[in-house]
Amino acid sequence: MTTYFLTIGLSYAIIGFAVSLFACFILKKEFIGRFWGALIVALIGSFLGGVIDYVFADLIQVLSNINNTVNIFPPLIAAFVIVWLFGKVSER
Repeated sequence: MTTYFLTIGLSYAIIGFAVSLFACFILKKEFIGRFWGALIVALIGSFLGGVIDYVFADLIQVLSNINNTVNIFPPLIAAFVIVWLFGKVSER
């Protein structure tokens, strides 16, 4: 059971890291705190997406399931949305 939760947490952390890298270095967005600010916000968004996945698990299970361990779409979408909102707030 511990490895299951560790796998989920690590997956969400990697998603948050990837989203913050994408937003900072590919899209070249300016954030408060630069990369570290975007990373914190993306991690929060990723784990928030995991909570959304837990709450709406039946609906999301019907819509999409890549593999049997972790559904990556809710944390990925939530991380992008939260980083996008943070970028809007961070604009000068």
